[in-house]
Amino acid sequence: MLKWRIFKSKKGQDVVDVSEKDGIRYLHLGHETVQSAMRIRDPFELALTYTQAMMAFLLFNPNPQKMLMVGLGGGSMAKWVHKHLPLVHNTVVEINPEVIAASRAYFNLPPNDDRLDVQLGDGVEAVWQHKGQMDVCFVDAYDSKAIVDDLATEEFFDGCLHCLKQDGILSVNLWGSDKRFNEFRSRIERVFAGRVVCLPAEHHSNIIVFGFSRSPGSPRWGELQARASELEMIYKLPFTRFVDSLKVLNPHTEKRLLIE
Repeated sequence: MLKWRIFKSKKGQDVVDVSEKDGIRYLHLGHETVQSAMRIRDPFELALTYTQAMMAFLLFNPNPQKMLMVGLGGGSMAKWVHKHLPLVHNTVVEINPEVIAASRAYFNLPPNDDRLDVQLGDGVEAVWQHKGQMDVCFVDAYDSKAIVDDLATEEFFDGCLHCLKQDGILSVNLWGSDKRFNEFRSRIERVFAGRVVCLPAEHHSNIIVFGFSRSPGSPRWGELQARASELEMIYKLPFTRFVDSLKVLNPHTEKRLLIE
């Protein structure tokens, strides 16, 4: 039971809870596991470190135009993109109508407009409906206990590649503590022909896996750090730390990050 619950909705088997403590509001899906978080005084910023890490795609493409997000949660990433990337058109697909309702009622998710399109739908189908259109595809799709199985198959990741432009980037949130992590990562590596890098988030066990439609080459650490410093000044996210963390799980030399 959530001690600090302020809202609960249940329809069928779907339970959506909202709790609040110490100035932070949380979204839960029938379990105490946090699905999304929002600082009430700063609702458009990214409160969870893994959501910040998912924005590290900007190190490789600082000027995206179109995005697809599979999974809304509390709308943290959708709100951040809406505020900080005004030239981006962002399509968000969420299968649970109660999640959309809670995000709008309790997490300051803006209404749809010419830059934000939140849709009720199935992410498995959505990735096949936008052939070659997206600069970035985000996948952050968990139920109360684990990643949604249908959104972690090789066929689904093939659909993600299908929706990306020739230089598009997939950004997937995985749990490193999941016993299937290596299997999921291998599926992404097969679909993206090894053009994959992993970024561990600062806290918890989240690992962000990036897949590239086309290899960005093997960028020099100096180039990545220079780009990170510029991005950090603009967006106030720890991009320089992201670059350092890329050395943890990826092939590299003293001078370069190695991407096939």
